[in-house]
Amino acid sequence: MPNVRRQSTLRASAVCAGISLHGGRQTRLVMNPAPPDTGLIFRRSDITDRHNLIHVTPESVTGVRNCTTISNAGGVDVSTIEHLLAALCAAGVDNLVVDLDGPELPALDGSAEPFLKLIEQVGLKRQAAARRYVRVLKPVKVSSGDAWARIEPAEGFELDVTIDFDDSAIGYQRLKMAPNVQAFRDRLASARTFARMHEVAALQEAGLSKGGSLENAVVVDGDEVLNPDGLRFDDEFVRHKALDLMGDMYLGGPILGRVTTMKSGHGLNHDLLAKLFATADAWDYITLPGAQALIAMMALKSRDRSDDDSAIAVPA
Repeated sequence: MPNVRRQSTLRASAVCAGISLHGGRQTRLVMNPAPPDTGLIFRRSDITDRHNLIHVTPESVTGVRNCTTISNAGGVDVSTIEHLLAALCAAGVDNLVVDLDGPELPALDGSAEPFLKLIEQVGLKRQAAARRYVRVLKPVKVSSGDAWARIEPAEGFELDVTIDFDDSAIGYQRLKMAPNVQAFRDRLASARTFARMHEVAALQEAGLSKGGSLENAVVVDGDEVLNPDGLRFDDEFVRHKALDLMGDMYLGGPILGRVTTMKSGHGLNHDLLAKLFATADAWDYITLPGAQALIAMMALKSRDRSDDDSAIAVPA
């Protein structure tokens, strides 16, 4: 299928293991190649008495407190999926079965970088089926108090993320970018999840963040960053929010649209995705030209704009 962009999976399985952020247990994850049109699926290998497959779709989301959780009809769930999904979004992985021996992904270093490195180490395999994109046709917006999120038409996938915290170590930060794989690798992948010191005790009392530490999260207390090595970027906080947003939006598949958020989190991210898909005239599915077809189209456009009638060579 040379004239359209094609679906992708991994060339081989990729494995990692580590402590889960909220559950605090050792967890092993295996990303397995999958056939065209499989989509992204989590398989709970520790569940043997009932259906253990959980499909990555907006309808599967059952929890948005401090992370994204998806579940199947039998109540089997998997949480903290957003960092892996962000890496899969950036790399363009469409089909994958992810084996997991527990209810939560390993936190690793609190970023998406270890997942991206695994994906790039094994490489991608292009598949025969066309890749289907969600094209945004008109703006859709959701809000909660002074926080809001909007998606609107754009030629590619774009992010415009703003945060504003009272903690002076974080404060007001804004990031605008088109997160292709190179930009994601350079600017977002290594940005770590973060928490404020006064929230940590409350999270642990609620049974969350049992595996959290300065090894897998940035912790701030007022104007101070408690991690001995400091930040990876001056604006690491908004970069991580953009990373989370990428992962949350990828539950709907690859998107052609600009997503703008103000003080948003997992809850509003998923509200936005749900409202988009619930608004029938706000989106449709399309395929896009493959690389060679795109080169040819660009050459034709260039020739049409030129007064020179000489032939334009198009690479084979």
